[in-house]
Amino acid sequence: MFAKLARAGFVIAALGIAGCSESSVSDFAPQYANRQLPEKVLAQMRAKGMNKNAPIMARIFKEENTVEIWKQKTNGRYDIIATYPICKWSGKLGPKYTEGDRQAPEGFYTVRPAQMNPRSNYHLAFNIGYPNAYDRVNGRTGSNLMVHGACSSSGCYSMNDPQIEEIYAFGRDAFQGGQTEFQIQAFPFRMTAANMARYRNDPNYEFWKMLKVGYDNFELTKVPPKVDVCEKRYVFNQVAADGQAFSPAGACPASTQPDSLKVAYSAYQSSYEAAFSSATKASVPAAKPTIAGIKEANIVADWSRRRARGERVSVEPPSLNADGTVSETARMGRIDSPAGRKMAALDAEKEAKRKAAEEKAAAVAAAKAAKEAEAAQKLAAKQAAQNPVQEVAVQPAAGAADVEATQTASSESTGTVSRLKKRLLGMFGG
Repeated sequence: MFAKLARAGFVIAALGIAGCSESSVSDFAPQYANRQLPEKVLAQMRAKGMNKNAPIMARIFKEENTVEIWKQKTNGRYDIIATYPICKWSGKLGPKYTEGDRQAPEGFYTVRPAQMNPRSNYHLAFNIGYPNAYDRVNGRTGSNLMVHGACSSSGCYSMNDPQIEEIYAFGRDAFQGGQTEFQIQAFPFRMTAANMARYRNDPNYEFWKMLKVGYDNFELTKVPPKVDVCEKRYVFNQVAADGQAFSPAGACPASTQPDSLKVAYSAYQSSYEAAFSSATKASVPAAKPTIAGIKEANIVADWSRRRARGERVSVEPPSLNADGTVSETARMGRIDSPAGRKMAALDAEKEAKRKAAEEKAAAVAAAKAAKEAEAAQKLAAKQAAQNPVQEVAVQPAAGAADVEATQTASSESTGTVSRLKKRLLGMFGG
């Protein structure tokens, strides 16, 4: 039973290379798509009992920034043959939820020859197969999620060019050897007890626990697990009863698993649970940022749409905080693209119109104020002409000596007037 299960992922290969034409695996141009693996790598293959064209499998770990290439040995089990640092991956730890959320996917994916792109704008690339059956049944969207070169990512796993040439060569050689598809396992981190304990309170934890079952199956068997989806969840290394099948949205069918795998997994779980319990009490590195589910994914997707339209947005995608608020970087920018340049021109035109309108309004207001001031001045002049105001001379306050002199002058003036009056009366007989 176990041998049958180990071969389940490659049953199509046993039937030949149907769906994989000669041209699809050998007509690789440009030239760097045909570059051969270094002799050092080929020597390591020989030392590990691997054929150059034997099947491969890849594992990706976000937190560790690592891509691993595993290759089948002559005994049917896989062994690691190469490890590469990821140059760049976008988003945070956690799965991809929706188109535009800039998340690199997590889960179990399949690569076939048609997904290999030797003429990629990113040097070389292959599509990892997102969305898979699990993603689709759970309403997750997105497209063109790649492993590629050029060290630039908006949701992909990006390598530098020499690295992608080697990774691409591993896949090309395996397809030429008859493998019809290879598995990619993408994880947030190495799913050890210590790491699972670090993220035990994360909103993505239940999803990661589900992925860990597949991770553990591979760790125990060193054979890529058979992957199915039922009841909207992954199931691994399960063989459905005769006449039954796995339906992503349907109930999981009656299934069996090799006894040897059951025993090995049970023993592993016992040691894992003890290690996990110990890890929850230990001092461990702080957890890395993770995506806060579909709500944050939608916020980032809206940012991506506005950015694609050429709008001026924060340089980095926004983040959803634990209290429900949204954080954005202070720096703002616009994508350098035809859409961005067009939007910049429209914004500049809009700003020029706004400034012109402000200047016109200011000029109208100034003219109105001047006219009102002139009218007020004319009215004041008219009122002054109709109601003249006599000026009154104000004498300085008199001191004591001045008062006395004034009184003396007044007395003298009175005496003179009296004498003059008497004289006039005498003259006229009064």
